[in-house]
Order: sequence, then structure tokens, then C-alpha cells
Amino acid sequence: MLIGFFVILGILVIIGLWLVLSRNNFVKVKNQVEEAFSTMDVYLKKRYDLIPNLVETVKGYAKHESETFTKVTAARTAAMNANNINDKINNENMLSDTLKSLFAVAEAYPQLQANTNFLDLQQQLQLTEGEIANSRKYYNAVVRTFNTMVQSFPSNLIASMFGFKEQPFFEVTTAAERENVQVKFD
Repeated sequence: MLIGFFVILGILVIIGLWLVLSRNNFVKVKNQVEEAFSTMDVYLKKRYDLIPNLVETVKGYAKHESETFTKVTAARTAAMNANNINDKINNENMLSDTLKSLFAVAEAYPQLQANTNFLDLQQQLQLTEGEIANSRKYYNAVVRTFNTMVQSFPSNLIASMFGFKEQPFFEVTTAAERENVQVKFD
């Protein structure tokens, strides 16, 4: 009878330890997801800060392209003011699309292409875009790990018990971003 009590007690202790360790593992990976998003957010802020300077430089050469400038500014504002991760992802994709149109406008002005201020801003933006891409990869890798834990048995039991939910990937959502770049030689 005493042996049965200790066996049951041992099983309960093992289950309790498993619950604590599993929950702590979820907390650790969720913190990694949040840290990865915060890192990406720093690079996104850096891009937000570059965009007004770039727009103003292009405006000096292409005054009649006001619709493009308005779209870039609106997309930047929407991305900066996103309230949740899904809005942030959608608005960032929209901003990337509008930046492509800004560079398309810039290509039509050879004197702008020779402007050292524009070239410096373009270089900084390209470097920042590379940093954003790398931070997106890291974020998505951590989200994949977390989502696998949320979906896999038996850790999905812990996830549902403690309210851990799947996190969204930061992925391309527009057809324009999925298309190949067209290179034409006239």
C-alpha cells in the first residue's frame, strides 16, 4: 500500500515537472519570437527614417510624380502606425511595393541617378533592406519553431492549457513581390 502511494506520487511529480518544463520552454521560445520581431522593428524604423529624405531628394527632380510620393508617404505612415503584427506585415508589404515605384520613377531621371545624396540614400536603404530581410528570416525561423510546438502532440496540450497561440509568419503577400524582375535592354 505504501509502495503504491510512492508510485502514484512519483508519477505525479514527473507529470508536474514535465508541465513546468514544457511551459517554461514555451515562454522561452515566445520570448525569442518577440525579440526577433523587435529586432526587425528596429530595422523597419531605420527604413522609415530614410524614406522621407529619399522622397524629398526625388521630388527635387521629379516634381510631377506627386501621386507616387503620396503613395509612398501613405504606405510609410500606415506601416509605422500598425497596431498588431498582422497589420504590420500587410503594411510593410505595401510599403515595399510603393518603394519599388519610387525607384522606378528615379530611374527615369539620369541627373537624379548622378546625385550623390540620392545615391547615398539609396545605398543606405539597400543595406537596411538587407538587414530587414535577414531579420525576417530569423523571425520566421523562430516562429516556425514556436508554431511547431503549438501544433505538435503532446506540447499542444500545454499550449492550449496556457493559452499559447500560433504566431504569423512575416511573408510576402502581394503578387507584385512574387513576380520576377523584368530586365529590358532598349
